[in-house]
Amino acid sequence: MLSFGVKLPCWCFLLLSCLQSLSAQKEFFSSIGQMTDLLYTEKDLVTSLKDYIQAEENKLEQIKRWADKLDSLTATATQDPEGFLGHPVNAFKLMKRLNTEWGDLESLVLSDTTDGFISNLTIQRQYFPTDEDQTGAAKALLRLQDTYRLDANTISTGDLPGVKHKTHMTVEDCYELGKIAYSDVDYYHTELWMAQALRQLNEGEESTLDKVTVLDYLSYAIYQQGEIERALEYTKMLLELDPEHQRAKGNKKYFEFQLEKQKAAEDTSEKIQKKREPTEKKKPKKVSQSLLPERKKYEMLCRGEGIKMTPRRQSRLFCRYYDNNHNPKYVLAPIKQQDEWDRPYIVRYIDVISDKEIEKVKQLAKPRLRRATISNPITGVLETASYRVSKSAWLTGYEDPMIETINQRIEDLTGLEMDTAEELQVANYGVGGQYEPHFDFGRKDEPDAFKELGTGNRIATWLFYMSDVSAGGATVFPDVGAAVWPQKGSAVFWYNLFPSGEGDYSTRHAACPVLVGNKWVSNKWIHERGQEWRRPCGLNETE
Repeated sequence: MLSFGVKLPCWCFLLLSCLQSLSAQKEFFSSIGQMTDLLYTEKDLVTSLKDYIQAEENKLEQIKRWADKLDSLTATATQDPEGFLGHPVNAFKLMKRLNTEWGDLESLVLSDTTDGFISNLTIQRQYFPTDEDQTGAAKALLRLQDTYRLDANTISTGDLPGVKHKTHMTVEDCYELGKIAYSDVDYYHTELWMAQALRQLNEGEESTLDKVTVLDYLSYAIYQQGEIERALEYTKMLLELDPEHQRAKGNKKYFEFQLEKQKAAEDTSEKIQKKREPTEKKKPKKVSQSLLPERKKYEMLCRGEGIKMTPRRQSRLFCRYYDNNHNPKYVLAPIKQQDEWDRPYIVRYIDVISDKEIEKVKQLAKPRLRRATISNPITGVLETASYRVSKSAWLTGYEDPMIETINQRIEDLTGLEMDTAEELQVANYGVGGQYEPHFDFGRKDEPDAFKELGTGNRIATWLFYMSDVSAGGATVFPDVGAAVWPQKGSAVFWYNLFPSGEGDYSTRHAACPVLVGNKWVSNKWIHERGQEWRRPCGLNETE
């Protein structure tokens, strides 16, 4: 038998070099752009697997079927990697395959005497997504489910708006989501996904999982939500399948005891109620939208609901050709500009960045993408947060002339000084990528927010949309009920501060989770210093 170290096929050297470039990357789930590399890695692994099978075909027929399935999948995926991974189920299943299922395959092959492929796979596994990636992708699906009010069956069947690559979730996939929710003490989502797994089993889907295992989780999750009667029903179903299930037998007795106690308490309560004078029932008051929690407003806007633009205000929004007071660069070729919102004033510039420039910016940024961080309001330390799921990179003007050209274009169109602005930040959102409501400027309770820069507060924000998004991914302003949707090649601009230097709190905004698609943006945070003559101070706080 040839040892593994004799000669490696050329694809192995290519694969190892590819994996070395991935070794520095972590948290794949937070950037669709970087996850595309994993598809090629997986495709190369399938090629490796098929070569091994060819030599051991008689012994490894089961593995060959696995490889054929993945070969078909990766062939489709690599034709349009970003589009394929734009479907959140595809992204989750990629994480699950590379983190869990390839490991199961390794265990299977270890029972064979031939270890060439195993040695190769074992070495490469150190560059694969981690448990954190798989959990992150799963939680992203749960977040999308809540934000966009999707039922489990819609996600499982892959029936999402604008999808190019429709993918079905297996019973095992649904069970895995339920287990991750369970480990997070999230019994609401545990119930939803265990119920979906049970539904697919009842419909006859073949699976290595049995109904007893699913029902065990399902009944407990329902009990934890206080629905003892339903929990008892599912426990009885479990015992019909496995009459000797010890935990279910104990749970049945406990649930029945609790229901008897409940019934006795209700009877006592009814007797007391009858003795009291009947009181007139008050009609429940309708909750004003202005009193809704910010989270609810945010999710409504992400779904396109709750937008507060009245017809009268809408009639005052216009589109125009814009040359910024006869700027020589735009007198003969003005930019298309349209009003998106009135208060705060948000304006969009259309076709303001070309496809060639977008590809160059993405090319420069992709190798440097790192998990985006937030500043801890208490410690001031930069850290990752579950409410900001994306990766970002910073590009300076001296790295490439095109970046300097883009910076100059922003200055020409806004009339603001760019020398004191922050570098161009490029962001790519991951599975269900989002950035929950936040301010771009430093508030009064954060006097040292940008002290180290020495350029004052963030006076304005310029945001390029570098991709279209099939579904989701809007920029929303919960306090004012505004929503701005991604449009490739366009940019939106707004002031974070009033001319007086006071913060405009109506600019609190958020990036909605990406439901389907791949969202790339880049932004420029413009600071106060250098704007003294370009945007003079107002005479009162709200000017």
